[in-house]
Amino acid sequence: MSASDAIGHLVTSGTFSLDGGTWDVDNNVWLVGDANEVLVIDAAHDADAIAAAVGDRRVVAVVCTHAHDDHVNQAPALADRFGAPILLNPAEAPLWQMTWPDRKPDGELTDGDVLRAGGIELRVLQTPGHSPGSSCLYAPELSVVFTGDTLFNGGPGATGRSYSSFDTIVESIRTKLLTLPADTEVRTGHGDSTRIGAESPHLEEWITRGS
Repeated sequence: MSASDAIGHLVTSGTFSLDGGTWDVDNNVWLVGDANEVLVIDAAHDADAIAAAVGDRRVVAVVCTHAHDDHVNQAPALADRFGAPILLNPAEAPLWQMTWPDRKPDGELTDGDVLRAGGIELRVLQTPGHSPGSSCLYAPELSVVFTGDTLFNGGPGATGRSYSSFDTIVESIRTKLLTLPADTEVRTGHGDSTRIGAESPHLEEWITRGS
């Protein structure tokens, strides 16, 4: 199956709030699977639009790359609508509880886990830094990695707010992402996609630039 057949994409708009500030944001929501079942990656802002994109397919899981509110604010609504579990790395608990103090995720994402939907396998890569339990999802068959807010077109995700670390995100990117094949497409949490080979030459520039 080609990436274009296996991956659905929509952009939703809303806000991100942390540390007393609120910003307008556009988020990428990714659906991975086939005509029968999908994984939803980062249920952001608009449950109805995401549900419309899912259609009559079974939702295997609502996967959260991390727990900043703009990435999880529709996770319970989607999970409840489709009878699907919410999956999140447990190190994200402090951030998750800011948005959902009375609701816990249904399952954990841990490094090396393999998620499956529609015959596609997604391997969980733990990439802390943007947040303590940030996770990426790598689909070798599709030559695609979903990076949430860990790696963008142009460099690492932001690390200037609570629960983040520039040194940690750089180490995660260096050891977990830049080691993937150069032609691996990077599908990000915000903005345009890129490729591992387009980003890897700039590692030292990022380190020099800092957070």
